[in-house]
Order: sequence, then structure tokens, then C-alpha cells
Amino acid sequence: MTKRRDNMTTSVAAIIVEQGKILDFVDGKTQRRETPEEYVRQEIAKSLVREYRYAKADIAVEFTIRVGGSKPRTDLVIFPPTTDHTQQNAKLIVECKSAKVKAADKKDGVGQLQAYMASCPNVLYGMWTNGIERYCYRRVERKGNVDFEDVPDIPQFGREDEADDRPRFDQLKPATSDALLFAFRRCHNYIAGNQGLQKPQAFWELLKLIFCKIYDERHNDHVAFYASGNERHGVNGPLKVKKRIDDLFDQVRGEYTSIFRESEAIELKPVVLAYLVTQLQMYSLLESDVDVKGRAYEEIVGSNLRGDRGEFFTPRNMCAMAVGMLDPDEKQVVLDPACGTGGFLITAMNHVIEKIRVAEEAKWGGNHARAERAIQTRIQRYAAKQIFGVDFNPELVKASKMNMVMNNDGAGSLFQANSLADPMTWDMDLRKARLMGKVDVLFTNPPFGSKIPVSDPAVLEQFDLGHTWSYSKDTDEWIQSCSVQKSQPPEILFIERCVQFLKPGTGRMAIVLPDGILGSPGLGYVREWILRRTRVLASIDMHPDTFQPFVSIQTSLLVLERKSDELINVERAARRINDYSVFMAVANHVGHDKRGNVTYVRDRQGNEIAQETEERVKEYQDGLPVYSTQRTKKKVVDDNTQQIAQEFRKWLSEQD
Repeated sequence: MTKRRDNMTTSVAAIIVEQGKILDFVDGKTQRRETPEEYVRQEIAKSLVREYRYAKADIAVEFTIRVGGSKPRTDLVIFPPTTDHTQQNAKLIVECKSAKVKAADKKDGVGQLQAYMASCPNVLYGMWTNGIERYCYRRVERKGNVDFEDVPDIPQFGREDEADDRPRFDQLKPATSDALLFAFRRCHNYIAGNQGLQKPQAFWELLKLIFCKIYDERHNDHVAFYASGNERHGVNGPLKVKKRIDDLFDQVRGEYTSIFRESEAIELKPVVLAYLVTQLQMYSLLESDVDVKGRAYEEIVGSNLRGDRGEFFTPRNMCAMAVGMLDPDEKQVVLDPACGTGGFLITAMNHVIEKIRVAEEAKWGGNHARAERAIQTRIQRYAAKQIFGVDFNPELVKASKMNMVMNNDGAGSLFQANSLADPMTWDMDLRKARLMGKVDVLFTNPPFGSKIPVSDPAVLEQFDLGHTWSYSKDTDEWIQSCSVQKSQPPEILFIERCVQFLKPGTGRMAIVLPDGILGSPGLGYVREWILRRTRVLASIDMHPDTFQPFVSIQTSLLVLERKSDELINVERAARRINDYSVFMAVANHVGHDKRGNVTYVRDRQGNEIAQETEERVKEYQDGLPVYSTQRTKKKVVDDNTQQIAQEFRKWLSEQD
């Protein structure tokens, strides 16, 4: 049985959380001190319930046990259902630490967990984690002595033993909350620490393994991506794991020739590879929530591929706001000509996929099995034919393709090219896409800054905005000359190229721009060019912390609709631009501070507010989807970007 959360929540009630406190996930009412260790404990508690399917009623937090003459409090203890919560009945123990505590620590390391396990006669399994490292053990009796064996994972509810043999696909768990992020961090750090690779190289090796995992889930009848407990150590066991994963990667390389070179291989030691496989093998990446996968992937990508070419990856809530405003549908062509790692494209694709899902479930009247088949067919067709991305950085294109594949296999329409170059110089595959003047919806956050100017005359001469302009006081207008600028910041040229991509009369775009373009006196010609050729639908003033903690820059999201050639000619002949309304808003709450820490809604006393919600949960029983409802409590993120998107859609409907 596996499950995935759908993005459907219903507000039920608000709860006040005191400043500096965090609401306990297990009982939903205790407020605990918000510390790094508590964060890890709460995330693991969510994982025990959502992934391992243990009931909250069977989990005790800070449970006191007797160890010799002392009475320490264990972090999390699991008991069999309907039994009293006593040390005698304890079945599984989890110890959680902050990232500063290492597994080898004499006081708080894995030795502490093993001492707790040894003191509880019926505890069979234990887990120790600091959010970066994670170790699981099984208790064994050998000649009257208690010993502990490494195992890949603790057992799920209903399984008394986490077998050493090959796992089954129905045993895989969808990742929830930050569990997958923890796993990616562990793997990335382990490669860097035990393989001798720099972190960027470790990142690419991790992505190869993620691809093998996805390929295994998508194409194989029996799990090949696994390492049994006795294959973690020695010589022969890790070699067997390496052989299985190498065979998988051979198939991956053949399937994704645009991502992997024919000579490419997994460059990891067998013992390192065996450890990494054990950290990922319990998850079903395909069934994991898209938000969970997105956050985990983007953190790892962002920490390794953030370059010095003005590449500041767009925050996910900003992507969601832009996509919510333009509301793409299944028949529309979507493009990002500076796609980076694919944030806008992934968000747009999942937005449309949710529409497909709702439509098919309504069509099939609750027959989820038949609806699921139709949904997958439509998703594959849509992702392959309607989503396009271009980026100049080949590493970002590769990472973007991997991101698309991890979500819904839309890697076929992503291209490495300079979007600002003459289209005739693009590769044949991109030219065949015939995107100029054909795009319905465009989202982009182009690289910008005076430090990366475009100075090639062959590029500049293509664009009106690549030429010099002068202001005429007599006519109160900017006039384009025949001479080409010496250089131009790329974001200015991207405005014109993006408009060229759009369908005349209907194509719409959302572009992230530095505020100087919207207000600098010397750039009045850019604003006049925009007003002549597009209708400005919206201008959203973003908070200065939007791109923090990586860069502080004042930006706006500009939403434009390309005018038809006929309208442009009429307005030119009349020497005036028709008046119209423009939606304007300030995104003064973006859900994080300048250090990147999440910010939450507070009451007047400064206490954080948590919301109790109902979530629809999708599970699988005997291969068929089953839906149920769960109630949970979450602190309310202080973010008004989605409210802006909703207000814009309302405003737009009133303009028609």
C-alpha cells in the first residue's frame, strides 16, 4: 500500500501557538520549544504516521524509561495497538538529535539509542537520526547477549520484520513533509564525505541514483533498486548492489540520451553506493507529493548549481502565484525561455495536471481505477507536447530535465540554447518546435544584471531594445535610432524576445524584472516599447526578501498580453494608446525572512497561529486508489502570494 497527498485542504479551526513554540504533531495540542532537535523530532513523527502508517495513539513522545539507575526520556516510542504504554510493551524507539550531534557522540549518539533498546525487553527496532545522518537497528539475541544489526529501515505498521530480501513495490512509501529532504541531504553529504568528491560532483552522482530509482518504479515488475541488510558491509554484498544499480543505469542512459552521455557511468565505490541505496529504497518517488519532491530537489539543486550569471532561482510560491494568475490549461503551449531548473514549468505542469485529475474523476463518477488510467494518458501527452523550456546553461537544462522526469516525465521538450540568439542558429530540434509567435502562456525569470551584459552586435541588432533610443520633448515620445547599443542587460532583451514568442492578440506572459526597468528615467524607452506592443495586465511589487537568503534585489512580476498586429497599427495611426485598467498589488508577505527562515502568521501578542485542516489522502490497496480524509494542524505561513493570484483572477473575470 502506498499513498500520496493531493493538494486539497479545507480550513477547520485556528489554534494559537505561543511565540518560540511548535505544536506537537502527535497529540496536536502540546506546545514544545522550537529547537533544531524538536524540528527533527516533529518531522520524524510525521513520517512515522504518514509513511510508516503507525497510529498517533500508539506513539508516545518523551516517554520515560528506566535504564539502570537513571530514568531518561526517549524521543519517540511506538507501542502495539490497544496496549498500555509501559516500558514492557515498547516495540520501537526513535531518538532524534539536532544536526550538530554526530552518531559517534558518546553521550547522545547511536550508543544512547542502543542502551535504550537493550533496556526494553520487547523493543525489536530502533532509529537514530539528526536530520542528516540516519541509522536503523534490529535487536538480536546471540548466546544470551543482546546485539544490534544494521538494517536499511524500520518496519512499517503491520509488518513484524523488515526483511533483508528484495522489497516489493507495494511496500514502498511516499515521502511526506521533510523526510525526502532529509534523505537527499544524507546522501549528498555521504557522497561528499566518503567518496572524496566536491559537493557539485556529489550532486550529479546523487541525481544518477534518483534516475535509477524512478526508472525502476516506472518500468520494472520487481524492485531492482535495493540493498538488503547483509549487503551493506563486506566485499561481496556491496558488489552485488553495484551490479544491480549499474544494470539499471544502463537502461536509464538508453532511455534518456539527451541527459546522459553514452560513456557516462555511476562513479561511486560499491560500499558508498550500497549505503545510498538503503537511504532511498523505502520511498516511492513517483507517488510522493509533488511539493515534497519539489522542495527536496530544489534545495539540493540550488546549493550546487547557483551560478554567477544572474541565475537566482525563482521561489516556489512566486512560481505558484504567476501560474495561478495566468491559469494555463491542457491545450495551451507553455514556455520558459530561461527555465533554470524548471520551477515555473513544473508548477505550470502540475497546475494543469490537477485540472486533468478533477475532470477525469468527475467523468468516471468515482471509478478511480478507470479515472487513473485516463489521467496518466492525458498527462503524458500534455507533458510531452505542450511544455517547453530553454536555457543557456547546459547543467541547468540537465537538472531541469531530471526535475521534470521526477515529477511527470516531461523532459522531451527542454532545450539547451541561447534564447536571445538568432533563432536560425538554434539546434534543429528547437527550430522544429516553431515557438516564435506560437506560445499561449510564458513564464520566466531571466538572468539580469549589469555584470552580465549582452555585447554581441549580432544579437543586439535583432532587437528594437538592442538599439539606441532618444527622447523627443516635442512629441513626448521615445524614438528608435538605427545604431546598435554597445551592450544591454539581458533582462531588457528578454522582454522583447518573450513578446516575440507569444501568439499575437492572445498570448500572455509573466516575467520577473528588476524594479529599475519600471521606474528608471533612462529606461523610459523600454516602458514605451512595452506599452506599444503589449497590454499590461498586472504589476506585482515583490518583497525585498523574495530571493533571500541568496540575494537582496527589488523585483516586480509583470504580466503582459501581446497586442494583435492590427491593434498596434491602429494605435500607431491614431498616435495614442487606448486606456485600460491595470491590476496592481504588493506582495509584502512572502513566507520567509531575509535569512530564508519560514515566517508564520501571528496574532497581536506575537503568537503564531496554527490551522486545523482536513486533507484528502490518496492511498493504494491491491493496486487500486482509495481516498480518505485526514485532519492535521499546521502553522499558517505568512504568505499572501496566493491571495494575490486569486484576486487577479477575480479582477480579470470582471474585465471581460
